[in-house]
Amino acid sequence: MPGTKADIITQLRKNILQWEGYKPPAAGTQGLVGLDPVEKVFPNGVFPVGSVHEVVCANTGQVAAAGGFISGLLSVLARNGGVCLWIGLSQTVFAPALKAFGNEPHKVIFLNLLRDKEVLWVMEEALKCTGLAAVVGEVSGLDFKQSRRLQLAVEQSHVTGFILRNASKKLSPTACAARWQIKPLPSAPVDGLPGLGFPRWQVNLLKVRNGQTGKWTIEWDDGKFITVTETAIVERSLNYG
Repeated sequence: MPGTKADIITQLRKNILQWEGYKPPAAGTQGLVGLDPVEKVFPNGVFPVGSVHEVVCANTGQVAAAGGFISGLLSVLARNGGVCLWIGLSQTVFAPALKAFGNEPHKVIFLNLLRDKEVLWVMEEALKCTGLAAVVGEVSGLDFKQSRRLQLAVEQSHVTGFILRNASKKLSPTACAARWQIKPLPSAPVDGLPGLGFPRWQVNLLKVRNGQTGKWTIEWDDGKFITVTETAIVERSLNYG
């Protein structure tokens, strides 16, 4: 009988994870373009698409870094078709720069609004549209009720949402699948050559539902994410040597 109860509990946990978007990867599929170490901390080792991710920013530098990191994710999510919607407040995103992260600017629709309330309403409606690959919304604040409405929207459409928000000193709980903070890091020279290297970030996973937190150094190199380790640096020097 105890074994039967354990089997039932295990199956229920698997079902709950799948309902929350953590479906086991299909046989032979790879991780999300270089984010394998990050994905491993999520349930079933899967980056949760079809969920809402919260990215908190403490200053303008982190806003810019988060924008770059999210742009890389958008290029992955849109590989199989669909367009992305970016709903902003600051109007600071330079659309042609998205090509550096694998996005075609004409496949990212920008909508600039004035207030958080407007952004959240448009984002909720957009997340219901199955024709979109992803939706990004910039807000200054987010509470649990608002985040729950967004999460309910994606559970039907399976569109991935990103809330890019200014962090206050005290962050309120939300229904988002994960909470991230992206910090800019100095780029490293390639083969000792002068000039700027590849975009580099410190990626902090502050909270994840039913998973583990973590911290990684990530670069965007040649159209994909790379986790910066000694092995990766040596391999890159051989490739560019």
